[in-house]
Amino acid sequence: MSIKPKTPGIHHLTLRTSNYDRSKDFYTNKMGFEIILEKPSLFIFFAGGTAIAVRGPVESTPKEAFNPFTVGLDHVALGCEERNELERVAIALDSHDIQNTGIKVDDTLGKEYIAFKDPDMISWEFYMI
Repeated sequence: MSIKPKTPGIHHLTLRTSNYDRSKDFYTNKMGFEIILEKPSLFIFFAGGTAIAVRGPVESTPKEAFNPFTVGLDHVALGCEERNELERVAIALDSHDIQNTGIKVDDTLGKEYIAFKDPDMISWEFYMI
């Protein structure tokens, strides 16, 4: 039986940038998005109803420019409206032998989530709204 998570859609999308200040300037000054949360090497804004997070590079961030034909992004988070659904999905992920973090609390927003990866190692979260 497949997992079939009940979700209202994407909670947030996180992008990794090669230059934090340049990206911040682009999204805020050029595009006009208003920052709703900023922490060291991270800022978040809303694009419509979707939160977009931009993270600065880390030591292991590749120096190549983004290529739309390359698999990957930082992570995709699906929203979750009920704690019991978060628990159900955690159990279902385990039953399908999908490695995951179990239910954790996000240090940035203080919300519970489960992180896991798809077969291409793309990171996903099921994230409490």
